[in-house]
Amino acid sequence: MPSKAEKLLARMRRTGAGWKSKDIITLYSGFGFIITQGGSHYTIKHPEFISVRELRDTLPRGDDELSKAYVRDAIKRIELLEKLRKEAEEKHE
Repeated sequence: MPSKAEKLLARMRRTGAGWKSKDIITLYSGFGFIITQGGSHYTIKHPEFISVRELRDTLPRGDDELSKAYVRDAIKRIELLEKLRKEAEEKHE
C-alpha cells in the first residue's frame, strides 16, 4: 500500500499547479528529507546523501501557491533519491 508521500507524489506528477510550500514540505518529509526553517525560506536536504547537491532545495515560506517549477524540481529530487537508494542497495547485494 502506497504511503501518504507516495500518493502525494503521484498527484503532483499528474498536476503541477495549485501546490503550496506546506504540500512540498509534506512530500519531502515523507521521503526522509530534513527541513529547516530560515528567515523567509525552508532549506531541504537528505541525510542519507548529504553530499549530493542535487538533493538540496530551498522553498519560500508562506501560504502562496508556488510556481510549477518548484513542483517539477521536487519530483526530480525524489526520483533521484529513489535512483540513488536503488544503486546503493544493488551495490551492497
